[in-house]
Amino acid sequence: MIGVFDYTVWLTYLSLISAVLGIVVSLQQAGHPYIGVFFLLFCGLCDAFDGKVARTKGNRTAFEKKFGIQIDSLSDLVAFGVLPACIGNAMVRVCPSISEVPVFRREGRLTFPGEVFLYVIPALYVLAALIRLAYFNVTEEERQEAEDGEARKYYVGLPVTSAALLFPTVLLLQYLIPEDITLIYFGVMLLAAVLFLGKIRVKKPGLGGILAMIGIGVLEFGILLWRR
Repeated sequence: MIGVFDYTVWLTYLSLISAVLGIVVSLQQAGHPYIGVFFLLFCGLCDAFDGKVARTKGNRTAFEKKFGIQIDSLSDLVAFGVLPACIGNAMVRVCPSISEVPVFRREGRLTFPGEVFLYVIPALYVLAALIRLAYFNVTEEERQEAEDGEARKYYVGLPVTSAALLFPTVLLLQYLIPEDITLIYFGVMLLAAVLFLGKIRVKKPGLGGILAMIGIGVLEFGILLWRR
């Protein structure tokens, strides 16, 4: 068979499987955004360690390293690009208060502003994630060749994987404010798309930072599960 199947890519494959399950659940008529976000959090957990696990194999070939970069980004596009957009779709479906906003719906149908807000923003978000990941693939290969495979210390722009904490945090707002937070979710999606392509420098977290983010994710998972 073509491809790589050793332990260095198992977490990446698990992340993709989780993302696909989350997408399917979110798009089902009975699906709920808070179920989809559980899969998103698991994707974030896998992503936190996939690179570190891959680097434990010291005899990786150049092909295996390049394959790892490509497969990681392809998985990230599904997990942190498409899945958050599908969770937004589930929010529109299960939160009836969105239909009460006249600018979005009239006579049971989405109006033009509603279509732009609820359809175009997710499309732009996924496109921004795609552009960022493609840019990262090219620059990461060039950087590894120039720096002899050393780990990256800074990111340019907001990492796509930040979606694993960003959107669950937004959904937690529903337990703090009485109003429907669907519009906030889509607004954050648009902001994230802009930050994906921005030139801000973001320090790559070390082990302590990764553990802190995992702790936040576990806390969010517990709260969401408890309130669900």
